[in-house]
Amino acid sequence: MGFLGENYLLTNSYARILFDTIKDMPIVDPHNHADIKEIVDNTPWTDIWEVEGATDHYVWELMRKRGIPEEKITGNATNKEKWMALCEVFPEFVGNPVYEWVHLDLKHIFGIDDVISSYTAEKIWQETSRILKEDRMRPQSLLKLMNVEILSTTDDPTDDLAYHERARELEGVHITPTWRPDKAMNIESKGWREYVKRLGDANGRDTSTFDGFLEALSVSHQRFAEHGCVASDHGILRPVSFPVDKKDISKIFDKAVRGEKLSSQEVLSFKSYMLLTFGKMNKERGWVMQLHIGALRNYRDSLYRSLGLDSGGDISTNALDIAGNLRYFLNQFDGELKIVLYVLDPTHLPTIATIARAFPNVSLGAAWWYNDTPFGMKIHLEYIATVDLLYNFAGMVTDSRKLLSYGSRTEMFRRVLSSVVGEWIERGQIPLKEGMRLVEEVSYYRPRKLFYGK
Repeated sequence: MGFLGENYLLTNSYARILFDTIKDMPIVDPHNHADIKEIVDNTPWTDIWEVEGATDHYVWELMRKRGIPEEKITGNATNKEKWMALCEVFPEFVGNPVYEWVHLDLKHIFGIDDVISSYTAEKIWQETSRILKEDRMRPQSLLKLMNVEILSTTDDPTDDLAYHERARELEGVHITPTWRPDKAMNIESKGWREYVKRLGDANGRDTSTFDGFLEALSVSHQRFAEHGCVASDHGILRPVSFPVDKKDISKIFDKAVRGEKLSSQEVLSFKSYMLLTFGKMNKERGWVMQLHIGALRNYRDSLYRSLGLDSGGDISTNALDIAGNLRYFLNQFDGELKIVLYVLDPTHLPTIATIARAFPNVSLGAAWWYNDTPFGMKIHLEYIATVDLLYNFAGMVTDSRKLLSYGSRTEMFRRVLSSVVGEWIERGQIPLKEGMRLVEEVSYYRPRKLFYGK
């Protein structure tokens, strides 16, 4: 018992049996934000802030909430000063999953059981700095230690995938890219015209015309396929799909390339056409199409102006008509395209769960972002099982921007899954044997087959 003890998050003896069944299964992570260069170069880290705080906007947000100045979060303070500042307020993170994830990392990766605080900050800094010098703490060794079998990074269509080419030579872990064409789709965004030019340059096509733009995307799609890509990913605030004519979209494209202002309807028409185009491309190659719906990006203006993207200023919103806006798209690909839906606002879970129940080719993705917590995952799993089928769940993804979290996030998920199913067994809803089969399927076999066909 006790903090992060063997019964951590496990609510009964059946949960313990189930967790013992799945805890050592390999990790299959179809969606994350791994730094492929970091993995391939296999360069050692130097300190604990570098591995736990430097790339994690979850940590940044909580530090800001407890009054830590930006200088000691993303500013010019030294890494040690940032770590000490984090430790000063870390006891106040209790109840938030960040508190558990970082402690799990210390426990399992570094063998440190100390509770993080200003009193233990220096000791942990010194011990982890020493341990990080060991060869076993390099990125590739840690992936093996955490038993990561397959992971898929998130990559832009302009990427030449040179590091993915080198990653093919790695032993023990299979790494694939994921095609994420958001910048091509977001025609209303500042910098879109410049991006279209880069897209053409990267793929050897003249993107001054709409046909050239589509050809560049197709060339990129092919290059990703040649590097083992099995999925696309799309971050969409408000999904939209309705019939549109290519001639009309070509005119909208030409207008945007000239720098002319588009109407809101023109933007929606372009996005609908592109979503359908991406679906057709994925269908032809048998890829999975992941839709991450509902993130309102860069909501805090001052943060975006000073730090840019992915700095902790994004929020969720429930002001979306997912059912109405996805209906045309889903019916265009009924039974013909593997689709995975993720929603940021949990009030949308009933909508996507009933969509998945109606369309067998649609799977529900993991509890995403703010919902990736013991509380959020429990609700997510129970609702999926009640309305859809948990056997058809797409499985856990880490969605992580730091490598050490792959193990801790997966452990948290598997413990919550074990508890949810263990409670069903205790209440007499299912037999133990079926519970064991289910947790194995959800933890490993289902995502492996859905994404990688294995």
